[in-house]
Amino acid sequence: MMSATSTLALTHFVTLADSFDKDKVTPGVLGFIVFAVIGGAVWLLMKSMNKQMKKVDFEEQPEEGDAGTATAASTPAPTPKTS
Repeated sequence: MMSATSTLALTHFVTLADSFDKDKVTPGVLGFIVFAVIGGAVWLLMKSMNKQMKKVDFEEQPEEGDAGTATAASTPAPTPKTS
């Protein structure tokens, strides 16, 4: 059995459904909330990525054993034999 309040709520819902235009689709409040949450998540990820990239040192330092390779790199490479 339905109570009086649920019957009243149902009748109001039916009248709203009759005035609803089925050809018009809008995202509504839920669409805005989802879009805002995704935007906030992207902003936080970009902020975190920027913080991590600032920690990276891009300057290469030669290793101790690579001192001899610098002179070897300056010599020209041999040309391959063609038959």
